[in-house]
Parts: sequence; structure tokens; C-alpha cells
Amino acid sequence: MDPSDPQDPIGAQFITSTQETIALSGERADPIGDAPHSPIKGIVHRYADRVLLTPHFACPAYCRFCFRRDRVGQSNVALSERELDAAIDYIRRHDEIWEVILSGGDPLMLSPARLGPLITALNAISHVGVIRIHTRVPVTDPGRITPSLVATLRDHDSAVYVVLHCNHAREMSQATRDACRAIVDAGVPMLAQTVLLRNVNDNPATLSELMRTLVRNRIKPYYLHHCDMAVGTGHFRTTLAEGQGLMRTLRGAMSGLCQPLYVLDIPGGYGKVPVGPCYLHEDGLGTNFVEDPAGEQHLYPP
Repeated sequence: MDPSDPQDPIGAQFITSTQETIALSGERADPIGDAPHSPIKGIVHRYADRVLLTPHFACPAYCRFCFRRDRVGQSNVALSERELDAAIDYIRRHDEIWEVILSGGDPLMLSPARLGPLITALNAISHVGVIRIHTRVPVTDPGRITPSLVATLRDHDSAVYVVLHCNHAREMSQATRDACRAIVDAGVPMLAQTVLLRNVNDNPATLSELMRTLVRNRIKPYYLHHCDMAVGTGHFRTTLAEGQGLMRTLRGAMSGLCQPLYVLDIPGGYGKVPVGPCYLHEDGLGTNFVEDPAGEQHLYPP
């Protein structure tokens, strides 16, 4: 953070603002609808083939736009041993589950002594093919990415992916790059997800620099999230039209490796869908027009 800049894009993500006291119409405490899809504590089973497992709700630092801001950082943030065992048993009993996503809270806040057995238990479930870890730790506390922690991610039958939450190129400090290099060099692929935030990254130059910085560090941009409807986050939220305009600009200006998928979590728990611009248009009479990155339209057969 630059303490001399009141509009600093890093500071804006973590420093409280009186604007958070303003609740807009449509905002809600559980904006993406975790609760209706939580059969037991610690599990969100929204999609048939994957579940979210939240072993705790602690983070090294707390993002002011977080869609779980009503839960993270509370006094009783971790599952008990019995609750965690029950969550793992739920996954074991549901053989349609192919992917387990560790989230929360930040899973890499767990010590290697706790994270290792958790990943080992999930890896032992025959129908689990992928273990995905969502984290901000390489940005907010890169010193936690130690050789012993990285060792817990390696050499499993299930593929382990690490998904980094990063919203601005300045978050990719040298310490962060070193932490990510340690993960990737261990054979663990990394993806990145970004939240589109007003006055933080809502312009082509800032997003381009971020995506290129990620790719240069062997991290594939995955999602660009439209900011969720959490209470008190309206000052961060762009319009969908603004987000689509940014995606159009990126499409014509950057390598495909640098292109995230612009997505929206439908409020109420109805799932995540792409909301990027559409390049295929139909005139209602069976004629297709395809729009190129420069905005020109071209006929294309049905």
C-alpha cells in the first residue's frame, strides 16, 4: 500500500470505508447463496460433480468486498475435528463428487501439519480427481509458502491446483513471485481469479498489466468475477456493461493466454455463468453475423 495516496488501489481493498455502511437494494448477507446448498457444516454442494470444503474462515488480511464478509474473521472460525471428519465423510459417500475446492477463509492459513492430512484424506477418496485450493496467502502473507507447505501439495494421485486471488499487478511483489515460483516449480499448476473492482482495476491498462504479470509468472488467468452483491460493497461494483466493455478491449489487445472468463454468481445460489460480450448475432431470419475484435460484423453461414 502507498500510505501517501488516499486512492491507493491496494489500500482500497483492505482499509475500511464509511461507504460500507450504505446498503443498496439487492445486496444480501449471503449473496451467492451458500446456505441453501450446505447439507452439513463446512460443505457447499451447489454443482453435482464438485463441492466446496471450508475448514475455517480465517485469512491473513480481510478484503472489504468479500462475499463471505459476514462470516470470515469471527471468533469461532474453524471446524472441529468431528465436523471436519463429517465433511470428509460426506464427500466419501457421494461418488458423483469429482472435484473438492478448499476455500473459506484461506486454506493456506493451515499449518503443513494440518493441511497435509486433509489433502491426504481427500486424495484417498477414489472418485476425487481434483483438489483445488483457493488462496490469497502468496499475496497477503507470502512467508507462509514454505518448503514444508509446498511439500503437502505434491505427489498425489488427485491433481492439486492452486488458484491465486490477485486483483492488481502491484500485489505481485517479489516475495509473492518467489512464493508462486516455489509452488509451480513443485509441479503444482496455478490459476488466478480476479474481482473486477471500481477504482482498483476497472480499466484496460490495469487489467492488461495484471493478466500479463500473472502469465509471465506461469499463472493462468481463470475468472474475472463481477463483484458480488454483499452488503456494503456497492462502491466497488461496476456495471455489467462496463465489465463487458473491458472484456472487449482485452480480447483485441492481449494473448489468449491472458484472457480470463468474465463471470457472475447469480444471487440466491443459482450458480455461476459467463456474462462476457457476445460476438455472434442473428437477425431473426437465419442469417448470422460474427463481430471481430475491432467491432466489424461479418456474415457467417448457419
